[in-house]
Order: sequence, then structure tokens, then C-alpha cells
Amino acid sequence: MTALETTATATTAAPFRPGVGRVLALGLERTRYEVRQYFRQGDAVFFTFLFPTVMFVIFAAAFSASGKVGGDGHGHGGISFAAYYLPGLVAAGIVLSGLQNLGIDIAGERSDGTLKRLGGSPLPVVSYFLGKVGMVLTTAIAQLVLLLAVAHFGFGVALPGSAALWGRFAWIFLLSVLMSVVLGIGISGLPRSGRSASAVIVPILLVLQFISGVYFSFKDLPDWLKDIASVFPLKWIAQGMRSVFLPDSFASAEQTGTWDLATVALMIGGWAAVGLVIALTSFRWVRKDR
Repeated sequence: MTALETTATATTAAPFRPGVGRVLALGLERTRYEVRQYFRQGDAVFFTFLFPTVMFVIFAAAFSASGKVGGDGHGHGGISFAAYYLPGLVAAGIVLSGLQNLGIDIAGERSDGTLKRLGGSPLPVVSYFLGKVGMVLTTAIAQLVLLLAVAHFGFGVALPGSAALWGRFAWIFLLSVLMSVVLGIGISGLPRSGRSASAVIVPILLVLQFISGVYFSFKDLPDWLKDIASVFPLKWIAQGMRSVFLPDSFASAEQTGTWDLATVALMIGGWAAVGLVIALTSFRWVRKDR
């Protein structure tokens, strides 16, 4: 065998390993594809992208004549119900865009064979997951902009007025998106099939929304429900968002009487670590029982 033939044989046998730049470029292209596919699914658009804004409009309109929250009882002080509901629905939107959407989406791709085909394609695994992260981040930001625009221009809700509050919002938002993404990937293995994914995942998150201070005042819940909600991340995302959008006087309604941002960061970051472990140990291109 000549040296040229030896080189050709070695080149043919060597696995294809794209460089970092190529992986990132493929991840960006995959993000564009994922975003297009997302907005072509009517049910996903309504139940994840539009759902927080629709619920906000319903609650804000329904309680528009009910006075203010946190006032002195004589019409002084306090905030509107629209302003009060905004942070909880911002938190719910992040979880819906990441955890719920990815859990259902990846379960469907595994069930219909899409993951199996992608696993055997030249697409790097990292690029596939970068596409999912990019899709969640893109849709979560677009969803947030829509919700804040409706709240501010439609119901007169004042937005944070300082750079410090927006900085606080940024780290809570980004950490929460990261947590939702890895938990969504991890929970995608829970449904037995793509058809059952919504029935398995949606009820869990719906219950968490009701006990985490999204639709009801957290301080009015029984202590045992508060304790259960405090185990899960949505309660802490909602608390962090309340610290951004509500006056500091509302911190007294929290369990510890403060915004407790250190625990907010610890709990969201802890769940991100849990989600990462679950995703790394349980993710499969096909179900193991097949």
C-alpha cells in the first residue's frame, strides 16, 4: 500500500469532528429551524407563547374594578391588580417556554423517530442542544416583550425604573431560562410516548402555578401548600420577579418577610444542577425499552 493510499484510508476511517466555530454555526442554524417549527405549531404557540399574556389580560380585566392591592383601605397607596399579577405570569412564561415546551417537544421527537434520525446524522449533539437553548431563549424573550408591552400600554403597569432592578431581572431571567431548559430536557424522558407528553407534563406545571403565587397570593395559601411549593423552582422564580416588579413593601408578604434573593438564586441554581444531572444521565435518542 502506498503512502497516499494509507493516508486516504486513515482519512476515510477517521470520525468527523467539526471545530468549535462549525458547531456554533450549526447551533445557530438549528435555532432558526427550531424557532420556525415552534411558531408553526398552533397549540404550542397558544399554550406556551400566548398563554401568559392571555391569562394576564383575563385577570387584569376581571379585577380592574376591585381597587388596589396593598393600599391602606382608604384608596391610598397600593398597586393595581394588573401590576400585582404581572411578575407571577412572567415567571410562569419562562417555565412554559422552557420546561413544558421542551419536555413535550423532545418527547414527541423521540416518539416519531426524529431523534433517532438526528442521532445518526452528521449534526453534532452540542449543536442540537444549542438549537433547543436558542429556541427557548428567543421565544422566552419575545413572550416577555409581548407581556410587558400589553401590561404597560394596555393596563398602565409601571415597569422597573432603575438599572439595578433591570440587572436583578436579567440574572433571575437568564438563570431561570437555563434551569427550565435543562429540566425540560430531563423531564422529556418521563412520558411513555409523544402523544401522552402533554397529559403527563401540563398538569404538573398547572398545579405548580396555582400553589406558587402565580394566580393566588402566596401569603394566603395554607402553610402546608407553601412548604410544598417552596421545594419547586417556580415559587422562587415568581418571588424573584416580585422583587423586581413590586414595591419593596410587598416583601413582608413573603414567607421570610424579605425578598430573600440569596435563596432565590440558590434554589433556581440548585434545580438547574438537578436538571443537568437528570438530562446527562437519562437523555436517550430512543427509548431504552424499545
